[in-house]
Formats: sequence, C-alpha cells, structure tokens
Amino acid sequence: MPVVVITGTGTEVGKTVTTAAVAAAALAAGRSVAVLKAAQTGVRPDQPGDADEVVRLAGAVTATELARYPEPLAPATAARRAGRAPVHPQEVAEAAAKLATEHDLVLVEGAGGLLVRFDAAGGTLADAAELLAAPVLVVASAGLGTLNSTELTARELRARRIDVLGIVVGSWPGAPDLASRCNLADLPDVTGAPLLGALPAGAAALPPAGFRTAAPHWLAPRLDGTWDAEAFRTREAP
Repeated sequence: MPVVVITGTGTEVGKTVTTAAVAAAALAAGRSVAVLKAAQTGVRPDQPGDADEVVRLAGAVTATELARYPEPLAPATAARRAGRAPVHPQEVAEAAAKLATEHDLVLVEGAGGLLVRFDAAGGTLADAAELLAAPVLVVASAGLGTLNSTELTARELRARRIDVLGIVVGSWPGAPDLASRCNLADLPDVTGAPLLGALPAGAAALPPAGFRTAAPHWLAPRLDGTWDAEAFRTREAP
C-alpha cells in the first residue's frame, strides 16, 4: 500500500488532522512518509497550508503542494477566478507515483469531497485514485447526516472499482450525542467498509509531541495504530 488517497465526505470533517495522524502513526512504525496536497485553496502564498499543518503535527514528513489558490472555493473555480492553471488528475497521479519511489507511504490529500472538481474538464480526486489504482480512506463527521454522505462516497468509489480502505471519524466529540454513538455501528454497515479510527475533537490543538504520541491510539492496526473499533463501539454504545 505505497499510496493512500484521503478524501472527506465534505469540508471541515477533519481530513487534514486525520492525514497528520496517519502520517504520525506510520512514522512511529518506522516508515518514511510523504504527503501530497493536490490543490490548496483559501490560503495566501505567505500562509501555511494543509501540507504544512501535517508536517507541524506529524514531524519528518516530505510535504508537496501542487497548486495554491487564494480563494476558499473548489479548486477548478478557484483556479479560474485566479487566472491560474488548474491541477489535473494526471498531474496528481504522476506526482504521487514519483514520491512513492522514494517513500514507504504516500498520502494524497484531496480538497473537500471526492468529486470536487480540479479542472474545467471535470477531473476529480476519484480520477487520480483510479489512475494510481490506490485505495481511498474516507474521513467522515460523527453526527447526524454523516450516513448519507459517507455511503454516497463509498458507492461512488465502488462504482469506479476503487478500494475503500476504511472510514475514520475525523472529530469525535467529548460528549457524543445519540446519533454519533449509533453511527459507530451504522457507518460500516452502510458503507461496507471498516471503521479504522476516531480522532478526538481538538486533536490538532495538542502540542506536536503529544499528537505524535497519541496518534497511533486513534487509528486501527491497518493504519499502523492500536485502536480497537469493537472496544470503542462497546464503550460508546447508546
């Protein structure tokens, strides 16, 4: 599994902090890691982007950003409005493949959801995953509404014959409501994919050293962690 594509079911679901956790766990397991941000939007040239945040939290990661656009919009729209060249799925796949020759693990982080457009031709992160023949890790929110968006994402991946590696809850609340607790059992059921982790809300606010120590405890062994999905579900059961 040299390349893993990481997508969210939408914006602000914890995709970047999950990418950082996966990177930190892999580093702790002795693997070399690269992170590729396909298209960064909503960030000025002098501001740190998502790839920089992964490095801050995870540590010794090779970080690459293919394009940056100032407005917080879908990459295709942001590129058009900025008068800049868009990113194409082929470019994402080529960059990830090159990084994979030099690293044990390459994490390709998308922008927003799976089908957010990169270019005017309708190229998406799903297209890049297809070109790479890479599995996709889906980051989902915890609460009400997540079942529909997560199932739709998994269905689209399977329709394209892309492996759904699993689901990670990007921000698990300190006081989860009934919907969140029920979703722990329902997410694997509706997606047909295993639950591979749950990051505590506010994880990105931890000091980097604390984040790196804790990250493996938030992720299942498939992601170089020690998190036990069944034990977590039992503990949080309604």
